[in-house]
Amino acid sequence: MTIATALVSGNDPLPYLAETAIGEALERGRLQQAQSVLLFLTPEFARCAQTTVTAAARAARCLQVAGGIAAGVFTETGWVLDRPAVAAMVFGGDLLPCVAGHTADGDTAAPLLSLAGGTLPTAWQTGRARFGACFNGALAPAEPAVWQQARLDPQQHCALLLRGARVDVGVSSGLRLLGNAQPVDESNGYDLDAIGGQCALHSLQRALPAECHAQQPLALHPLSAVLIEERTENTADDTRNALIEGRYRPIPIIAANADGSLTLAERVQPGQRIAWAIRQALPAEADMRQTLARLATGAPEPAAALLFSCIGRGPYFYGGEDRDLDVLRERFPGLPLLGVYGTGQIAPRPGGNVPLHNAAVTALISRA
Repeated sequence: MTIATALVSGNDPLPYLAETAIGEALERGRLQQAQSVLLFLTPEFARCAQTTVTAAARAARCLQVAGGIAAGVFTETGWVLDRPAVAAMVFGGDLLPCVAGHTADGDTAAPLLSLAGGTLPTAWQTGRARFGACFNGALAPAEPAVWQQARLDPQQHCALLLRGARVDVGVSSGLRLLGNAQPVDESNGYDLDAIGGQCALHSLQRALPAECHAQQPLALHPLSAVLIEERTENTADDTRNALIEGRYRPIPIIAANADGSLTLAERVQPGQRIAWAIRQALPAEADMRQTLARLATGAPEPAAALLFSCIGRGPYFYGGEDRDLDVLRERFPGLPLLGVYGTGQIAPRPGGNVPLHNAAVTALISRA
């Protein structure tokens, strides 16, 4: 079993960069050819995506090439944003990605590596466990590109099974809880009027850390309402466990209104439970460390890792460095790693597969 990566960037989006990346990965893995390839490109390659994928397949001597176009790419050697770049992971041996549906019955329980050139398809929300990324919006091309078997997929969907592998998936939400979840008392459309016996804005202000009170007007972009999806005992421990277990859904706060209500990006109903949370660099890094520690319990010696991060979670969030990537490299030195900065992440949760934002989804790949 051989897995190796390479990251190559340049001034122009040339297919030659993909050929170079594949060549370097093959050399690093001491392979003459690849049996399967994961290939990710930055948005500058949008107009020559098929040509670049074809060049990569030719260099790998392999047609099993899958991947997509993301806002940025990275491997264990570093990350690239805002310039043309190619990140590749080559597979040799008996552990390799292959198109879902073309595998043996014994692999039916493994989660699928899933890539979507847009939002999470409805059909993917139930059934087979999935992990991966979505590529959509201003930071991706107008017509997002996803490919498998070395060809752009017209449906913009790619689903792969990592044959012969055990895959352990963990999610770092990057959220710092600001207290217990409280029941929603009153709501009107997208406006949350009252929660926990208080008007929504007052409840949020009381929960904020001291450093946030001096900000005028109140900065809403790092704040979030967190919907706890299962009604369980209302304790601080339960609210924290909800994040660990995936029993939550973050909802952006759009506006603070003069009547004390908060406009949310999603409707909530009376009786549902909401917790307030904030996104900050140090708590997010600590959350990533805890996520990897839990994953390492089941996969202490992985063969490789895939990391799907949000464009709002990487170097733009951490002030010019990607602490999530650094933490993973510290935990598993020298581990082959491939990752992207996307506009959405996909992860299996208790209620099915869900789209996430501002999250980091890590998959540790071990021999089954």
